[in-house]
Amino acid sequence: MSTWAQFDPAPRRRIGETIAATTLVVRRRDSLAVVIFVGTGYLAAFLWAIGDFAMRPSAAPSLIVVDDPLVRMFQRTGPASFEAVALLDTGVVRLLVSPIDVTIGLAIAGLVGLNLGLTYLAVVQPAACGIGAGSGLLASMPALLSGTVCCGPVILIALGIQASGLLLTLFAWLLPLGVVLLLASLVYVAGRVDVANASS
Repeated sequence: MSTWAQFDPAPRRRIGETIAATTLVVRRRDSLAVVIFVGTGYLAAFLWAIGDFAMRPSAAPSLIVVDDPLVRMFQRTGPASFEAVALLDTGVVRLLVSPIDVTIGLAIAGLVGLNLGLTYLAVVQPAACGIGAGSGLLASMPALLSGTVCCGPVILIALGIQASGLLLTLFAWLLPLGVVLLLASLVYVAGRVDVANASS
């Protein structure tokens, strides 16, 4: 027996399980509530970590849009962050509107929400034992830490830590690492959900 046949993860079966379990998460109200609540909280945390979201109760409500926003939105401000095209003050919060950063945040928040929605279903409708309730949350940590990509070196300087080039390079890899871990966690947790019993 070949080594590949021994460790074959049956990708078609796993993809089918993941699609079925993800569809189930969106159809059930309880798991959809988990996805929306966690996704919204994660998006706010991600935007705060990259500096696009802040509490500013003393600022007057306003909206400022930059000149030529279509060109400006593709300009990088860091390895995984892009230029804002608008500044929105609501009188309570301030949001730097960076369409690409918001899109990245929405994608990661969706993955985190789906992971925890699936984790919730795996706990409620387990197909097998041995799943940790925080597996989806654990996989989301590198993606949240990727918010330090833009300001990580400044934080290290402020703390008095001399960062080597290797440490600074690590910050740039946190976002892709987080996405890969979230996708792997999604496939893993989907295999632990009893879709047949949960949908009935």
